[in-house]
This record gives sequence, structure tokens and C-alpha cells, in this order.
Amino acid sequence: MSYPAGVSGKPQPSGVARCMKGAALAASLFVAGPVIAMAQSPLQSDDLTPVRFADLAGWAKDDHQAALAAFLRFCGPDARAVDSKDLFRLNQEKKQILCAAAHEATDARIFFENHFEPFQIRQNGFVTGYFEPEVSASREKTGRFSVPLLQKPDGLVHVPEKEQPKGWPKHLSHGRLFEGTLNEMPDRAAIMDGALVDEALELVWLDPIDAYFIHVQGSARLKLTDGSTMRVGYAGKTGHPYSGIAKLLVQRGEGTPEDFTMSGLRHWLEENPDKRDALFKENRSYIFFRKVTETGPDLGPIGAASLQLVPGRSLAVDDSSLPYGMPVFVRAGFEDPDAPDQSFQRLMVADDTGSAIKGHGRGDVFIGSGEVAGRIAGEIRHKAVFTVLVPKSAAASLKGRED
Repeated sequence: MSYPAGVSGKPQPSGVARCMKGAALAASLFVAGPVIAMAQSPLQSDDLTPVRFADLAGWAKDDHQAALAAFLRFCGPDARAVDSKDLFRLNQEKKQILCAAAHEATDARIFFENHFEPFQIRQNGFVTGYFEPEVSASREKTGRFSVPLLQKPDGLVHVPEKEQPKGWPKHLSHGRLFEGTLNEMPDRAAIMDGALVDEALELVWLDPIDAYFIHVQGSARLKLTDGSTMRVGYAGKTGHPYSGIAKLLVQRGEGTPEDFTMSGLRHWLEENPDKRDALFKENRSYIFFRKVTETGPDLGPIGAASLQLVPGRSLAVDDSSLPYGMPVFVRAGFEDPDAPDQSFQRLMVADDTGSAIKGHGRGDVFIGSGEVAGRIAGEIRHKAVFTVLVPKSAAASLKGRED
């Protein structure tokens, strides 16, 4: 199969969520329900309902300054433009004007209310939580650390849907280019059985269950047996579709969705070592990793927008639907980790994505790093309402097209 014009051989943005997700451990292991759409296009006016800031429950009580700080990451010189293929498009001049206003803002809430219009997404929403694991690992294979994270093989390329060559499987987002020919990568089962063993791609070795969860998360902080630390992040994928193994277990009568939170799934895997690898292989998606050096070990991981994720403010979205940098007010029924007496109602910023995050109304809340964040993230699997904040330069035309 010949290499198609436009197929990108550039490294894809690294981040926490693109592998399941990237791209959301716990609930994304069980990707639940009818609210998940398999394919999306950018939001259109018919997908949105204009609302007022005054009518957003929880808006007035939010920490708008924290939300503004998260938004300002997109105003740096290395940030992606706050735009998309359709209605949120901002040219460089308009982005500069918006960013200048953000930098000069003395009242964050007034900034958002003066420069954006809120539109509620009509599709039923569903939100999960994800985090950056912190686990033990080894530079060498041992009895305990027996499964490697693999580095990206040479020739791995992204194959955009619109640029797929004739005969290319529609479900494959990546392939391997060799001497001008594009080939399908081996899937998880084949790689687990040794399909790439001769290429010496091993980056680090882990416990089998930890390794799988890191594949779902897309990144991790590792405590190595030699006393050093390492952060690993997403470097690429085989392009095969993601399947939530917890959902498979529920379908087979092994338990209910509530049984298979992160801790519940880990317990099942620990209690069923003879069934574990066969179950892993049913998720054909396989992720490749790299050593992350652009952030210190004590900082947050890098998301798909190539920016450091902010706990409680970073939202993984379907990037074919929502543009990175878009403020999104999320209301959901789980308890706010910073305010245990109230439900989650926060202005977040779309800056990550993942294979399991599909649909206009699908989101994944980044909770943070480590064990505590993991416990919180593992319990989030809730209906949600998403309200996008559209720059006023785009909002005017949207409202004009509303019925």
C-alpha cells in the first residue's frame, strides 16, 4: 500500500489521555453507555443551545481565577491556537486580542463574561475522571517487573481519516511506513506474543497490571528500583480501536459497572492471573511511550495540547468535536474534591483527548497525580452537562443561525 499524500510522520502530541483515553482510567476502563458516540464532527449550531451566565448553576461560586490561569496556558508562544475546523475558528489577530485581555484581566469572572458567550451542548453528557499513576518500575526485566513499556518503532505514522489510502481499514488511525509502503501495525495480542521483540524497543519494565493501567492512562511517574525517577508519556499507538476490559467483564456477568471501578478491576485482575492476559488482548489498542524530559518529575504531565495539565481544570475531550483551549463549564453529580459539601461545578479548559473520549457530551476530568488522585478519579462515572464558552466573535453568528 503506497504512502498517501498528507499522512503525517511527525510525532503526535504527547499527553495523558490519548491512549484511551488517551485516551481515563477507572470509568474509562468501563466506557459506559449510550452517551458515547463512535464518530464525531466539530460542533455545529444545531448541537448547541444559547444560555446565560446567570442561569448556570454554580457559575458564581467557581474559582474563576484558577480557570483563567488554566486558560492563559494557551496564550504562551508554544501553545496551540484556540481554534478548530469550524465554528470556533480564531485567526491570529483575534487570538492575540483575546489573550491580551486575559493577561490584563483584574477580575477573571468579568473577563469570561465579557469575552465569551455560553452555549449548552444538547447531547446528553457523561464524565469520567483520570489521573497520572505513580508506580514502581525497573530498568531491567525481573520476576516482578516482567512487562515492558515499548518505545515508538521507526516508521509509525498517523493516518488521518480523510487521507487514508484506498483499501485502508477505516478503524485504523495509525500505520507503519516502510520503503514507501504503509502497513498495518500488529495489535496488542500480537505484540504481547512477541511481534516486536526483535526491535529492542523496551523502555522500562513493570508489573503486568501496572503496565496495562499505564497504557490506559497514557503517562505515569515511575519510581525505579535504582532509586531514580522517570516520567513516561504517550509517543504513539498502533491505531487499533480501544475496548474497555471492565465493560467486557460486565457483559460476561462477572459483576456490575459499580464493581469495576479502578480498584475493583485491579482486584479482579489480581485474583484471576490465569485469565488476565487473555482479557488484556481483547483490547487491541496498544500504546508506545517515551521518556518525558521537558517537565520535572514533580510537575504535572503534558496533555495532548502539549501543555502541562492542571488538576481539576484540565478536561480531556473528543478533539474532533471541541478545539483545544476552549473553556467548558462542567456540571456533574460527583462530589467536588475541593469542596466535599457540593457537587462538581467548574469552568475547565479542553486540553487533552483520548481514544475512549468520543462525542460532543463526553469529557474526562484530570484529577492529578498519585494514589489519592487515583482513588478519586476511579469513582467518577457520572452524567454531566457541558456548556462551552464561545468567543463572542464566533458567538454572534451562532445566535443568528439559531431557530
